[in-house]
Amino acid sequence: MKFQESFCLFCLLLSLVACAAAQDDEKEISDNSFLIEEAYNQDKDTMQSITFFSRNTRRNEWELNFTQEFAVTSRRHQLSYTLKGEREDGERGFGDTLINYRYQLAGMNDDDKVFVAPRFSLVLPTGNWRRGLGNGAVGYQFNLPVSVEHSKKFVTHYNAGATVTPRAKNESREWATTKDFNLGQSVVWLAKPRFNVLFETFYETIEKVVAASRTEREHEVFLNPGMRWAWNFKNGLQIVPGVAVPIGVGPSYGDARIFFYLSFEHPFRKSN
Repeated sequence: MKFQESFCLFCLLLSLVACAAAQDDEKEISDNSFLIEEAYNQDKDTMQSITFFSRNTRRNEWELNFTQEFAVTSRRHQLSYTLKGEREDGERGFGDTLINYRYQLAGMNDDDKVFVAPRFSLVLPTGNWRRGLGNGAVGYQFNLPVSVEHSKKFVTHYNAGATVTPRAKNESREWATTKDFNLGQSVVWLAKPRFNVLFETFYETIEKVVAASRTEREHEVFLNPGMRWAWNFKNGLQIVPGVAVPIGVGPSYGDARIFFYLSFEHPFRKSN
């Protein structure tokens, strides 16, 4: 990205943030972080649609995710699904699909300070594994997000998770069981009710099938500074855009990305 384009984008973002900060409606942001999952389930009769796009600034690789979340009977139970698209190693197309269930273990009330919402996901092999766009087998994922509200200005979030895929395949039709693990932490500064500054730390280790019953492990570590802001509407709709710059460190040194986030949270059915 050239300097002129970067400067114009920066000015545009500042203008959008200023417009959000000028609103009178004080509905706060309680969105997901970018690389870190927050432990807030959706309220009854509310749906959230989340899209993020991440592009490697040095290689022609990108990832596009769409997630839709909604409560089942109450905040205690939440269902969602995640659709993925990606470009990697010259191939692009749909990736594997996640069907997610999340249980609000702690933090049922808005004035609670600690929120815990373990998630279990079924990973469906919808990606074309022959082109390296999926695992070619059903997988199982668990993630434990914990959110702690320290004050009106600072919130922290913590993640620990694992994904197991029995009989994951590579492009040569060889298969093996893969085990992936992730850890993460984020700090959110609630500078304004509708403007937040985030700093995330994300670690992931994944296995790839390299031969029959053989895998190789890769590691990724990213530091991710970013910001998000909100537009609130009288009909209950809240739109939250965000932007971040994941920076690779350690085993990911030299890897840099640009990350865009957009969510729509809105009522989707009438309460009785």
